[in-house]
Amino acid sequence: MATSVKQMLEAANAAVPKITSEQASEMIKNGNTLVLDVRDAPEVAASGKIAGAVNVSRGMLEFRADPESPYHDKAFDKGKTVILYCASGGRSALAGKLLKDMGYEKVFNVGGFKDWTGAVEK
Repeated sequence: MATSVKQMLEAANAAVPKITSEQASEMIKNGNTLVLDVRDAPEVAASGKIAGAVNVSRGMLEFRADPESPYHDKAFDKGKTVILYCASGGRSALAGKLLKDMGYEKVFNVGGFKDWTGAVEK
């Protein structure tokens, strides 16, 4: 049976807890955290990113997150807490569900970049 984007987002939002920017900031202070910006490079170039965030576009996430991939990014570690954001929260929700499906356990969606404005220095 075909799946719609709405259904995919509902499943992602059910699987990946949504957190506030304050909760995200607290998690970052506690350490062992990967902050992941899943926007495309032109978006990041236009607006910047959260300090310390790793930018991996949504389309490359599987390749960067899988340690068996030749494109693996060493910032990815299944023992870390992963906090995701994008422009408005949809891609970060889908990306979070994907990471959970890949075995990452502590995955959270803070939503959109604008949700972090002022909460964490850019």
